[in-house]
Amino acid sequence: MQNNRWIRWSRRLFFVIGIALLGYVAFALLDARIYQAVQSRQFQQELNGLKPSVSSDKHLSASSIHSTPAKENLLTAERIYIAGSGRTPLGRIEISTIGLEAIILEGTDARTLRRGVGHIPGTPLPGQQGNVAITGHRDTFFRPLRNIRKDDEIRLTTLGGSYRYGVDSIKVVGPEDMEVLDNSDGAILTLVTCYPFYYVGPAPKRFVVRAHRIPG
Repeated sequence: MQNNRWIRWSRRLFFVIGIALLGYVAFALLDARIYQAVQSRQFQQELNGLKPSVSSDKHLSASSIHSTPAKENLLTAERIYIAGSGRTPLGRIEISTIGLEAIILEGTDARTLRRGVGHIPGTPLPGQQGNVAITGHRDTFFRPLRNIRKDDEIRLTTLGGSYRYGVDSIKVVGPEDMEVLDNSDGAILTLVTCYPFYYVGPAPKRFVVRAHRIPG
């Protein structure tokens, strides 16, 4: 009799826990979608306001791919503004061939990666010279990366300009392989997410996409 009562209470408890977990997942997904929509609209409005002074790949050449002092000043001001507000998007990433588009935020903490993709601190800002590194969750914003191919084009848009990158390599590494974040003399982009994409629980490996800036 006592065992039956315990079983009934256990079933109810697990049912309540299950509903709570589903509710949290639904809330997190809805929160991320709303956040992305609001920030995308705000970011586009800021871009439209800066349009006369925003640089573009159309004006880049092989000799001018290195950041100019004016662009560096703009990006530095952008960094300060972001650090001060804590809410302003750093930029936007788009990969049209796989249907990926997301707002880039600063940092890699849980709240940031729940709402967008994160610029890895300590690496150059999007558009700057060096190895720009961006990470995202494999089960949300970076899930489309499973379909990326060599030579696909990646576009980063910031308040400092719009930059195109061509995919050079795709590889899977261990979580301890930090060399993928090493800086570079060239203008490159590194995207990192967990792997395998459909793994249940904390994934054991990392999926790394490396791309180079395309001039012109």
